[in-house]
Amino acid sequence: MANTPQAKKRIRRNTARAEINGARISRIRSFIKKVESACEAGDKDAAAVALKAAQPEMARGVARGVLHKNTVARKLSRLTRRVATL
Repeated sequence: MANTPQAKKRIRRNTARAEINGARISRIRSFIKKVESACEAGDKDAAAVALKAAQPEMARGVARGVLHKNTVARKLSRLTRRVATL
């Protein structure tokens, strides 16, 4: 258990940030799933629109420190390739 006031505050802050970051990751996953479901359905226009919406969300995740930049770059590359091959 935390003894110092600073350590207690860090525990409170960490739980609050974990909740926010979890919501952010969940939101990004939802955008990715929209692209993937459109690809599976074979709808190129819907997939392209979903990808265009997912890109800034994923970039925002990198900027906020929720996701690693290489992870996002890899996922974007793969999604873009999937949409292009439709």
